[in-house]
Amino acid sequence: MTQHSLQGRHDDEVLWFQRRTFLQGAAAFTAMGGFGAALAQARSNIVELRGDALINGQRLSSNQTIQTGDTLQTGPQSTLTFVLGNAAFHVRQNSSLTLERGPTLSAVSILRLLSGAVGSAWGKGSLRQIVTPTLTAGIRGTGVYTEIFGDQGGRSYFCNCYGVVDMSAGRDQVTSESSYHQAFWGEVAPKDGRMLTPAKAINHTDEEIEYLAKLIDQRTAWQILGKKGVKDGKGYMEEKPGQMHPAQTIGKW
Repeated sequence: MTQHSLQGRHDDEVLWFQRRTFLQGAAAFTAMGGFGAALAQARSNIVELRGDALINGQRLSSNQTIQTGDTLQTGPQSTLTFVLGNAAFHVRQNSSLTLERGPTLSAVSILRLLSGAVGSAWGKGSLRQIVTPTLTAGIRGTGVYTEIFGDQGGRSYFCNCYGVVDMSAGRDQVTSESSYHQAFWGEVAPKDGRMLTPAKAINHTDEEIEYLAKLIDQRTAWQILGKKGVKDGKGYMEEKPGQMHPAQTIGKW
């Protein structure tokens, strides 16, 4: 189990993948062929629903199917894990998000996070986005963690756990290429002249992202390389003199 740093979260929130109900649900989901088989057989694409959640304002049950165009909300002490197309999602408690439709019914074009937090793994495909009140992330095929800090005025946190992501906040833009957790803050107001600033790796674990990747038959960068880097939020496998976080290269305005 990797070390993790928590800010406003608790251990049980990042250890959901250890629950028997999730492990059983994930094993059954993958053994039966994943999302494609679930779609063909008209089965649910929910891997685990714990507690209470709403879909389009109505109570969600574990045998329902989540589609693009849906709005999801989780209540206190509730979580939701599901697969849609070639992307897997774990929604933390007290979260609200919408899934905007892409080229097909099962392709998410925009995940719009309104509150709370969500971890996700995305297979390759046409450009998709994760949008929060203070940042936009263009997804190419990656594993990420996104959270909105309501107690900080809606400041957004985004970690590109592996892969390539086009980041923007205000007039700040940068391409994030990460092998091991490159994290950003989307600021509510300019901080030292920037709206996109460096962050540490917080509130999520390697194992969470690994399990989400496995649900879409994918492996993380560190699993492929067989090693892990320095979990300092810079995103590199090896720490070298002079390495800068990409957000530090953005010019002030």
